[in-house]
Amino acid sequence: MNIIDLHCDVLLKLNNSRGKMKFKDANELDTNMERLKKGEVKVQAFAIFVCPDIKTEQKFQVALDQIHYFYTDVLENNPDMKLIKEWSDIERLKENEIGALLTLEGVDVIGNDLHKLSILYQLGVRSVGLTWNNTNLAADGAGEKRGAGLTSFGEEIVEFNNDHKILTDVSHLCEQAFWDVIDKAKFPVASHSNSRFIMNHVRNLTDEQAKAMFEKDAMVHVVYCPEFIKERKNVEIGDLIEHIDHFCSLGGENNIGLGSDFDGISAKIVNLENASMQQNLLNELLKHYSEDQVKGFAFKNFVRHLPK
Repeated sequence: MNIIDLHCDVLLKLNNSRGKMKFKDANELDTNMERLKKGEVKVQAFAIFVCPDIKTEQKFQVALDQIHYFYTDVLENNPDMKLIKEWSDIERLKENEIGALLTLEGVDVIGNDLHKLSILYQLGVRSVGLTWNNTNLAADGAGEKRGAGLTSFGEEIVEFNNDHKILTDVSHLCEQAFWDVIDKAKFPVASHSNSRFIMNHVRNLTDEQAKAMFEKDAMVHVVYCPEFIKERKNVEIGDLIEHIDHFCSLGGENNIGLGSDFDGISAKIVNLENASMQQNLLNELLKHYSEDQVKGFAFKNFVRHLPK
C-alpha cells in the first residue's frame, strides 16, 4: 500500500555530514532510498530546517546547502527519486518511482526578504511552515511564551503561498498564529501534528484546531514522535492509532495523513523505527479500519486535497 510521508529531516543530516552520508543506503538515516522502497513510500517530503542557533546572516546559505544535497545526493544519485515540482507530478509517478517534495520548516531563513522565498519556490519548495518552535519575523512558534499571531510580513507570506499553490503548514505555530493562518490560507496543512486531547503537548492540535482544519477540508498528518503520542517509556503503534481514532471522531476521516518526522526524532515508536517499517503501521490500522480508509490515511486523502 503506497504511502505519502509529509515530513522528514534527512536534509539536515546530509548537510551536517558534508557529503559523508549517502542517501542511498546510509544506516544513520531513518529515511534512505533502500528504506523508502522497503516501506513502500511513494512520496517523501524533505524539510529544509535551519537550527535557530545559526547566525541570521548565514541561514539562507545553510538552506541552500541543504537544497544542494537534495539535488545532488537524493535526486541525481538515485534515478528512481523524482522531483515533485507540480502537484500533478504525484499522479504521474511510475510504478518504480518515488516522489521527492521540498518543504520549508520555518521562514527564519529568508529574514524579511520575500524575494528569497520566491527563490526557494523556484527551487521546488511547495510547503512552507512559518515557524519552528521559536519566534521570527512572520509569527510566534509553539514554544514562544508570548503567543502572538501573524505579523504583517507573515500575512504577506501566506498570500504568496496562496498565489503559488503552496501549502501553509501550521504544525509548529502558536495557537493565535494558527487561527490567523486558518483565516487567511487557502491551502493550510498540518504536516506532523497529533491530538492534544490524547496527549497534552504544546505541539499537538486542540480539538478546536483540529475541527477548524477539517471544516476547511485541510489535511492533518499524524507524527511518529513518542513525546507527542503518549507519556510512557515504550510507545507502541496502537498509541499512535489512538490519535487517528480521535481525529476521526471529530470528523477528520478523509483529512488524515502521515508525517513521520524521521531523522528529526531520537526516540521511536516500537516497530516503527525507520521508513522501512512504515507498512507495520498500515497493517495495524487494517485491524481497525477498512482497506479504503487505510489507503486514505496512507496516500489517497492527500492526493484528493492537492491544491488546484
